[in-house]
Amino acid sequence: MKYARFIAGGRALNGHLHDGKLIDAAGVAHTPDDVQFLLPVEPPKVIALALNYNDHAGELGLTQPTEPALFWKPNTTLLPHRGSVIYPRGAEFMHYEVELGVIIGRDARRVKAADAMDHVGGYTIGNDLVVRDYVTNTFRPPMRGKGWDTFGPLGPYYVTADEIADPHDLKLTAHVNGELRQEGSTRDMIFSIPELIEHISRFMTLQKDDVILTGTPKGISHVRPGDVMTLEVEGLGTLVNDIVEEDEGAEPIQGKESKEGEWDGR
Repeated sequence: MKYARFIAGGRALNGHLHDGKLIDAAGVAHTPDDVQFLLPVEPPKVIALALNYNDHAGELGLTQPTEPALFWKPNTTLLPHRGSVIYPRGAEFMHYEVELGVIIGRDARRVKAADAMDHVGGYTIGNDLVVRDYVTNTFRPPMRGKGWDTFGPLGPYYVTADEIADPHDLKLTAHVNGELRQEGSTRDMIFSIPELIEHISRFMTLQKDDVILTGTPKGISHVRPGDVMTLEVEGLGTLVNDIVEEDEGAEPIQGKESKEGEWDGR
């Protein structure tokens, strides 16, 4: 089942997708194009994974990690389907990353990989946006590059786990202004979903509705104000977000992250 949270007629509603319509709890049908989508879930936290595809590590000239390389996506980054991403003034290289988002269905602590999928409630599409200017030093968590407000679109649907036969065999694509920019498959993930849940739940509790963003394949490219990003993960729908420039009162960002192993005085 595909579930969505949305606003229609000034009311916040929950519904499921049936024959192309969103059916709310009262049985009223809504056309998806006519509603304002909300986040598919309100996650207690979002944990993202860096360099979980060999080809993406290669295009960045970075070494493949020997264990999952994790970082936070602040909840202030989260943005629903059709929300506008804000392009920071002064950014030199900003790009999208299409990702499979895993939604935790029930709390998980010290879960073994063999039992991990029992804790998956479903899936959604994530866009792990980044200002690459600030992600050259991999010894630092990329908070300044990936933690900007609006840099974590999710949606449009919460697709229950029973709808996806094999989450490790899904096609991912990203189009910008209708042009295919990124294409890959979850077959190429370095660390599988069960491995990630085992690793993370060993030292923290994964709570119901937490989201794990599982990484992106190669194919990143610069996006600019006015661009429209259209991201798809097979079976999960289509996540669309446009980009607008930060307001004129914002001071342009200054400087870049130092290279790996260099000291920049900060």
